[in-house]
Amino acid sequence: MSENISKIINELHIYEKKVLKSLGENENYSPEEIAKINSMDIKSVMSAAGSLASKDIIEVEKSVTESIALNDNGKKYTEIGLPERRVLNVLVDEKEIDMKNLAKSTGIENYEIKIVIGWLLRKNWAKMDKGTITITEFGEEFEDKKGNDEKLLEILLKNENSDQNSQILSSDLDEDLYSGLKQLNERKNLIKIEKETTHTFKLLEKGIKILKEGFTIQEEATQLTSEQIKTGEWKNLKYRPYDIDAEYPEIFPGKGHPLRRIIEEIREIFLNLGFSESNGSILESAFWNFDSLFQPQDHAAREMQDTFYVKNPQDCHLPGDDLVNAVAEAHETGGDTGSEGWNYKWDKYVAKQSVLRTHTTGISTRCLEENQPPLKMFSVGRVFRRETSTYKHLPEFHQVEAIVAAEGINYQNLLGILKGFYKKLKFEVRFRPAYFPYTYLSTECEVYLEEKESWIELGGSGMFRPEVLAPLGINVPVLAFGLGIERLTMIRYDISDIRMLYKSDIKWLRELPIDNGIKLD
Repeated sequence: MSENISKIINELHIYEKKVLKSLGENENYSPEEIAKINSMDIKSVMSAAGSLASKDIIEVEKSVTESIALNDNGKKYTEIGLPERRVLNVLVDEKEIDMKNLAKSTGIENYEIKIVIGWLLRKNWAKMDKGTITITEFGEEFEDKKGNDEKLLEILLKNENSDQNSQILSSDLDEDLYSGLKQLNERKNLIKIEKETTHTFKLLEKGIKILKEGFTIQEEATQLTSEQIKTGEWKNLKYRPYDIDAEYPEIFPGKGHPLRRIIEEIREIFLNLGFSESNGSILESAFWNFDSLFQPQDHAAREMQDTFYVKNPQDCHLPGDDLVNAVAEAHETGGDTGSEGWNYKWDKYVAKQSVLRTHTTGISTRCLEENQPPLKMFSVGRVFRRETSTYKHLPEFHQVEAIVAAEGINYQNLLGILKGFYKKLKFEVRFRPAYFPYTYLSTECEVYLEEKESWIELGGSGMFRPEVLAPLGINVPVLAFGLGIERLTMIRYDISDIRMLYKSDIKWLRELPIDNGIKLD
């Protein structure tokens, strides 16, 4: 044991030794007295005491004293009465008062009306019905009886007017007065509470043994200067040993937000597969967001309750007449695609409407219109839909979309690419039929979660319809697929509430492991 004590002594900082030595002389010394005796500042004393406490050498006890006093507003209301008391005094005689006449009948100020009503109802002194305030039986009992808050106000005023003017401490109040203190503390600007924190130190068994063993207080070197090395002064210095078992502060390294990390990892997957990236505007015309995708102008998704329409600018420019006319013909008659279209009169003014994009598929049709196959393109972006925020839906989220356009590709190629893509995400995938307005055949992708032993839908896919491709001048097959990144993030990080991704919960973000994202091959 003696050897362990010697080791502990050698590893003590000089400030720790000074504090410990002072406590050995007088255990009742306060931190301020120890600071004065040793010519230390109080912060150094408290830091040394905290370190000694962490080593079970001393115990640090903290006590907080609250002193209560009236401020100027509190003195005023103690003398004239709280607003609800003045109203109650009138209600005792009148029994009820019309809200319109409350200020005039009782003498309270207009700004006090809301306060009065709240406290009358809370104290059950009165009730309100259809604009009339009526005294209750409980309120009548308080005609000549003070509430706990009123009693405390009178005690505080009496104390301030006395010659002694001693402090009234919250710890000295009985149960009733303490409940009155809580009521007053909920009101603005009536009382002031001053808190004084004191610390006391107590030697523990290990500290007593260290003092009994004894130690020398002298300056110790923890680092060397170049001058000390040059002059040889380092040979005469006493060095403080390092404690390899000492506590160290928890370090939280910088790391990307999980949502951003998965976006970057998905981007890397596509780039490694030979895709190029495209970006588009958050503000989009209804033409590119809906019409270019063969989505009829009376489709439910275009309703105000599903889509954010923008007032400024209210309209967007349409592309060239050839493309606009081709899209209009596809909607109305199907054009040269063999389709019958939607059989309605297409309206270019509806197509001009400004919307916050509801998906990133408009980037795909723009890309096809601006580039000639063969091509492989992906996009990642934020999209917007008029959803109520719930644990599984948000009005804005991120979507990743990809297309492949080339001669001879087919639905089997689509399924093969999807299997390869989801394999990169470390998922087993299966497919089931689905419907999307702008693809045929259409497929939803489901991934298997081993921990839950269940399949969950994660993305949609399909072959672009001829009615989408023909107006764009594309005469080769085009496959498309996409998924919501928030849903993928929730699966990866086992999150049940999508809002967690946007709460900036620093504790949760710090505790997330750095390598818990998608692991690429």
